[in-house]
Amino acid sequence: MNMKLKKKMEPWLFLLPVLVVLLLLFGYPLINSLIMAFQNYKLTAPNDITFNGLENFAKLFDDQDMGMIIRNTVIYVVVSVLGQFLLGLTLAMALNKPFRGRSLYQSVVFLPWAFSGFVIGLIYRWSFNGEYGIVNNLLMNLGIIDDKIAWLGTPGFSLAVVIIAMIWMGIPFFAIMILAALQSIPEDVYEAAEMDGCGVVRRFFSITLPYIKPTLISTVLLRTIWIFNSFDLVVVITDGGPANSSQTLPAYMYSSAFSSYDFGFAAAIGVVLMVVLGLYALIFLKITKYDKAGDF
Repeated sequence: MNMKLKKKMEPWLFLLPVLVVLLLLFGYPLINSLIMAFQNYKLTAPNDITFNGLENFAKLFDDQDMGMIIRNTVIYVVVSVLGQFLLGLTLAMALNKPFRGRSLYQSVVFLPWAFSGFVIGLIYRWSFNGEYGIVNNLLMNLGIIDDKIAWLGTPGFSLAVVIIAMIWMGIPFFAIMILAALQSIPEDVYEAAEMDGCGVVRRFFSITLPYIKPTLISTVLLRTIWIFNSFDLVVVITDGGPANSSQTLPAYMYSSAFSSYDFGFAAAIGVVLMVVLGLYALIFLKITKYDKAGDF
C-alpha cells in the first residue's frame, strides 16, 4: 500500500513547487480581488474599508456611459480579432511559398510582435497627433485631406486609431501560428488532390482549413481573450477619450483603480470580465467543436 501510495503521490510532489508558485502569484490576487469587489475599498479613504454587498456591481450597471463602453469593447475586440486573423492568414499563406529573401522578409513582418504595447501606443499617439502627426502630413501631401484631422480628439476616429494599432501589433502572432500549422501539412496530400483535379479554392477549403482548424480555433480564442483584457494601447493612445468614446472595459477598470483609486469598483469590473471571458471560452469551444478539430 505504501508503494502504491508513493507512486500516486509522486507526480503531485513534482508539481508541488509549481502549484505553490501559482497559488501565490495568481490564487492570492484572485481571491483578494473577489473580496474587494464586495467592499468599499478606496485608497482615498483607507480607514473606511467596509463590505458593501453588491453596491459596486450596481454602480457599474448604473453608469450612464456603460452602454457606450460595452459597445466600444465589443467593436474593439471583434474588429481587431477579425483584422488580425484575415491579415495574419494572408501573410502566412504568402510566406508559406518559397521565394528569394523569405527569411529576411519574415524577420521584418514579425517585428511588431517584438515591441511592447506601450511603445506601439506611443508610436501611434505621435503618428496620429492632430497638430504634428505624420499621418495628417502624409494625407495632406497626397491631397486626400485639406485640413488637419484631430484623430485622437474626435469620437469614432479615436477608437479606430486604437483598433488599427492593435491589428498591426497582432498580425505577426496569427501569421506565426498559422504558418507553423501550414508547414505541418503533408505535401503529398496536395499532390494527390491536384492529380484528382482539385483547384486552388477547393484545396484551400477541403485540405488547408481542416488541417489548420485546431490552430485557428486556439489562436482566435487566445487572441480574443488577450485583446479583451488589454488596456495598454487605449490608455497610452487616447486614455479613453474624448468623453469615454474610445474607452473599453479593461481600460475603464485601470482608470478606476489608478486614477480614481476606487479599487472596489475596479475589482467588480474585473469579476465581470472574468465571468464573461469564462463563458465565452466555454461557448466558443463548444460551437467550434474543438475536441473534434483535426479529425479526418
